[in-house]
Amino acid sequence: MKNQYFGDINDYRKYGILRCLSESGAFSIGVCWMLTPNDGRTDGNLTRYLSAPAKWRHRDPGLFDDLRQCVMLAGQREVGLAPRLELIPGAVYFHSEVPEGRVTRVGYMSRCLEALAPSELLFFDPDNGIEVKSSPYGSKGSRKYIYWRELQAAFQEGHSLLVYQHYPRQDRRAFRGRVSEEIRTRFWPAGLFALSTSSVVYFLIAQPRHQERAREAVASIQDRWTPEVSSLNLLDA
Repeated sequence: MKNQYFGDINDYRKYGILRCLSESGAFSIGVCWMLTPNDGRTDGNLTRYLSAPAKWRHRDPGLFDDLRQCVMLAGQREVGLAPRLELIPGAVYFHSEVPEGRVTRVGYMSRCLEALAPSELLFFDPDNGIEVKSSPYGSKGSRKYIYWRELQAAFQEGHSLLVYQHYPRQDRRAFRGRVSEEIRTRFWPAGLFALSTSSVVYFLIAQPRHQERAREAVASIQDRWTPEVSSLNLLDA
C-alpha cells in the first residue's frame, strides 16, 4: 500500500469490504498496511467517482462522505487518516513501512503479529499481492509482496486472513484457481472466498471457528456491493 492511493476507487471498495467484515462485531480486524514509499506514478488518481455521488454514494454513504472530504475537499491522502476517522470500526493498525532484507523483514512481521495479536481477522495490503518467483524473500522489490511463510505464521496464530491481490495479466479464473489450490494445500481452511473487483481480488481465508461469520459477512458484501464486488466460494468451485 502507498499513501498516494488513499481514497481512490479501489480504496472505496476495499474499505467497504472491511466495513462489512467488521459490521455488528462480525470480526475484530487488524490491518497491516505493508506501506511502501510513494513513487509519483499517477495510477492512484482514480478518484473521479467522488464527483459522482448519485452513482456511488449509496454503497456506503458514511464511507463515501469521509473519503470525499479527505481527498476532494482537504487534499489529504494518507492511510493514517483511517484510524482517525474510524473508517473500519474498532480496527487496530500496523503502519510501519516494509523493509527490504531477510533479517529486517522477519523483525517487521514479528512486530506486526504482536501489535495485531488481539484481532480475529488480519488484513494484509501489499502493493502487488502474494509472492512471485521473480522476487525471492528479502530481495530488492520483495516489499511489494506478502509471502506464504508470513501468511502461514499469521494463520497458525489463530487469525483468519484477508489478502489483497492485484490481478496479473493472466486468465483470471485460472489465476484464482491456482491461488485457491495453493491456499487449500498450505492452510486447509474452513472457509475460502474470492472477493473480486475490476482489477483486484481479495482472498478471505477463514479459521474453523470463523466459518459461519465469514459466510454471513460475504453475504453482506454481496448485498451491498454487487456488481462492484463479486464473491466466489472457492471451496465449492
